[in-house]
Amino acid sequence: MDRPRTTSYYNIAFPDEPVGDGSMPNNSIKMVTVYAASSQDLAPKYYRAARRTGEVLAEAGLSVCFGGGGEGLMGAMADGALAGGAEVHGVVPEMLRGLELSHTGLTSLDVVSDMRVRKHRMLERSDAVVTLPGGCGTYEEVFEALTLKRLGEWLGPIVLVNTDGFYDLFIRFLEHSVRERFMGDEHANMWSVVSEPEEIIGAMRNAHEWSSDALQFANVTARPR
Repeated sequence: MDRPRTTSYYNIAFPDEPVGDGSMPNNSIKMVTVYAASSQDLAPKYYRAARRTGEVLAEAGLSVCFGGGGEGLMGAMADGALAGGAEVHGVVPEMLRGLELSHTGLTSLDVVSDMRVRKHRMLERSDAVVTLPGGCGTYEEVFEALTLKRLGEWLGPIVLVNTDGFYDLFIRFLEHSVRERFMGDEHANMWSVVSEPEEIIGAMRNAHEWSSDALQFANVTARPR
């Protein structure tokens, strides 16, 4: 589905590449971007949940975009999605090709110039974001998605998969930011949290509809203490 070109940070940084704004009904989601760790020395529970996430997305008939890695949670998720018959598209920066072994069974693998382009390419393709456990790269990706959603530049659902409470402190930090008025009450609707992969589809379908005029409440109005 073609989506309208928006005037945004992305249009300035990448003037020849339109960015999708995610402004479609949640029941029309077709492509999901998954953020996840490439780490290879994690507890088995994380790999199981990552693979199951890929399976769940495939069972729902969704296509997947991710960081292109063949190892870690990225690889486990991609394996699950591919086993279920989903199209899986990877995006990897040239600088990481030797560090993150690219998955060899993907529908497509897009090699881009740098991390900035990778993040843009992954998000522009997606109607929704699913975030599995990860490290600083994963945090950067989901924070950028949250920031662009807050500004009304990308509007899709953002789902955190809180495997065995991994994101408990992260979620508390976001909620703390709302309580301390660094974000408004409305901004707490930007993300959803699930405990199990089987809950992802419902969370995406039932996510709060976000408006492209979100910029009007991007700045938190002062409230009396």
